[in-house]
Amino acid sequence: MKKYYPITSGLFGKVVGYVRAVDGVSFTVHEGEVLGLVGESGCGKTTIAKCVLRLVEPTSGRILFEGEDLSKMKGRNLKRVRRHLQAVFQNPFLSLNPRMRVRKIVAEPLLEYEKVGKDELREKVEELLDAVGLQRTIADRYPHELSGGQAQRVAIARAIALNPKLVILDEPTSALDVSVQAQILDLLVKLKERLGLSYLIISHDLSVVRYISDRIAVMYLGKLVELSETEGLFENPLHPYTKALLSAVPEPDPRGKKLKERIILPGEPPDPSSPPPGCRFHPRCPEARDICKKEEPRMTEIEEGHFVSCWLRS
Repeated sequence: MKKYYPITSGLFGKVVGYVRAVDGVSFTVHEGEVLGLVGESGCGKTTIAKCVLRLVEPTSGRILFEGEDLSKMKGRNLKRVRRHLQAVFQNPFLSLNPRMRVRKIVAEPLLEYEKVGKDELREKVEELLDAVGLQRTIADRYPHELSGGQAQRVAIARAIALNPKLVILDEPTSALDVSVQAQILDLLVKLKERLGLSYLIISHDLSVVRYISDRIAVMYLGKLVELSETEGLFENPLHPYTKALLSAVPEPDPRGKKLKERIILPGEPPDPSSPPPGCRFHPRCPEARDICKKEEPRMTEIEEGHFVSCWLRS
């Protein structure tokens, strides 16, 4: 899949270039799986989420959901599938309507997709609040009357109201205190097991992704550079960029362990409107070779289930 944003100039908005936010990314989220998508800010993670949810249109490529191409769906067909695709966003106070009480926020997807009576609707809303660990009295509050953790639980309740198959979690804990982050992650794990959900979790926090994910995909400047099972990635990172990311993860209990060498990458990520030739990471890579500057590497399976896009591993 690709997603390019046009760069315009002049009075008439002439297109003078494109920001290549996502530039040829392919991956699969299996049923019942949690796939983590990581990378630094601006690498294209959230753009992928928006494309999957059809909040923005992909420039090219396909988005297959249970064999059906979402990128070509419109109208009723798109609405039919959308009930199975839900999202929890980074800041709950921006994703919850400030003029609605919690009861109406959680009930909104049920009213949109199902014919339910008033009493049944009230009962379902209260059951959803129970499922996310909230007291039923919160149903009559407005979002601004909630704490950050409570507001995110409301967003999760709304997301699971229709028993979706895939939930996209875009930085679901980064706006919360550390202690609340752990509670939300535990809640997400319990809901996944109880409801049989699949997650695509997007984050720059590798410790969060390691805790919840079955597999992890690493992005850099609109491209996937590595994809592996979670422990395989942490125990044996193959791409130089992945190694640098992992070296920045703090060790919770360093006693008795050999301290990791911190890898400091020079410079800043290149401009996505004018990416470098060859491997996009080569201007910052401490192990770059001549071929890295000329030819783009392909994603290759080095070990079973462990893929990397790097000439050093070809």
